[in-house]
Amino acid sequence: MTSTDVVSRLRRLLHMKRVGHSGTLDPNVDGVLPIALGVATKAVPMLMTAGKTYIGEITFGFATTTEDLDGDVVEEVALDQPFTPAQIDTAFAEMTGEITQIPPLFSAVKVNGRRLYDYARAGDPVERPQRQVTIYQFKRTSEPVFADGRQTVRFEAQVSKGTYIRTLAVDTGKLLGVPAVMSDLTRIQSGGFGVGQTISLAQVEAAIQNHTLANFVQPVEFAYPEVPHYHLSDSQWADVQNGKFLRLQQSEPELALFYGKQLKAIYQFQNGLYRPETMYLANSGPANSDS
Repeated sequence: MTSTDVVSRLRRLLHMKRVGHSGTLDPNVDGVLPIALGVATKAVPMLMTAGKTYIGEITFGFATTTEDLDGDVVEEVALDQPFTPAQIDTAFAEMTGEITQIPPLFSAVKVNGRRLYDYARAGDPVERPQRQVTIYQFKRTSEPVFADGRQTVRFEAQVSKGTYIRTLAVDTGKLLGVPAVMSDLTRIQSGGFGVGQTISLAQVEAAIQNHTLANFVQPVEFAYPEVPHYHLSDSQWADVQNGKFLRLQQSEPELALFYGKQLKAIYQFQNGLYRPETMYLANSGPANSDS
């Protein structure tokens, strides 16, 4: 399933129009896909800033059109001898930090209003944009395996939003002077959620039938773990509902404004006043509606 397939299925199951995800998973990748319901879809950009962690495998010795195993082989080089663990570790270390990536041609990145995979399928030329991403951690988690002129190695990578692990695999191969592909990938952390917190669509359906869905849903403030809380008075709450600025005895860059134990808004501090950034006025948790 694609990430869009998951969202479509959940819209039908929950009878909700406002359902979104925070970070696409390719069809051949499994793992954590955070889902936002109702007004919590406004928190998707914040969830995406939390970064992601993956475990996977790189194969050295051939390259494909899609940079993973779904594409056609476009280059193949039989390795005369395997790379040593030290050589691979050095390459991983060189790929760590802030790096420049060129997104895969088969990806959803838009150029002039068209997605790159549309250009690829039509055979139309396109200049892919460069992007800066951060690789916080990129480490080998297995001994390399060498057979039939190819070598595989498993890894764990913690990365910023916008990072393509397929491209990270290919660029690692370039450092070593050989073609490479991402041959396996699982996302184990995204938006503050770990793989141990995930549930399947079948479990969602059962939870709806058993009226226990709330057991698996976090309040929207989960997306703002480091933003200080501020509890509004009745008069301040009235001002917030009208979108007014607030003058508070605070100076934090952002505040999560609560009223009645629910997050109602995120305000930013500018020129001595707190101003609306994101509003969550209708925030009553999961239901068969858009509330």
